[in-house]
Amino acid sequence: MRYVLLLRGINVGKTNKVAMADLKTNLAEMGFENPVSYINSGNLLFDSKAPEKKIKALLTTHFNDTYDFPLPFALIRSDILQKEANKLPVWWQDETAYRRDALFYLPEADREQIKAETLAWIDEKEHLHFGETAFFYSNHNQADYLLSNYHKKLIGSSFYKSLTIRNGKTFQKIIELANKA
Repeated sequence: MRYVLLLRGINVGKTNKVAMADLKTNLAEMGFENPVSYINSGNLLFDSKAPEKKIKALLTTHFNDTYDFPLPFALIRSDILQKEANKLPVWWQDETAYRRDALFYLPEADREQIKAETLAWIDEKEHLHFGETAFFYSNHNQADYLLSNYHKKLIGSSFYKSLTIRNGKTFQKIIELANKA
């Protein structure tokens, strides 16, 4: 089975440094096959026959033993992520949009709270789609985005730290890599 591993809050500024090359080596040493990373923001893929619960436990132990900062992550089977991508509305797939984000739920995310809070912010110029692994946001106009509640309130929201965010192009590349099993 192919897995997508999305790390939150690494390699931003001078804090929480995680070398992707080292992490790929560590994944291979843990028995995960074909580890691949994409850019330096914590997007990894690998294959494993182990049960998902065991994979999560191995990763959690490794991260706790290796890093002196918390390393939250989302682990998603590639087939589930592909199904998610197949269900995306046309408006999210429009690459001409000024902003497209995939906001992946970390295990502790309260999805109902996230949905209720974000729906209260959104206006008619913005789009939201709530999926199984993430919610998807799009705004086609830069001026509208900069005035939006999403732009103004997301970082200060009660749920922000229970998400890991990827832009539309990164999401598309992850899907492409997930399909290269």
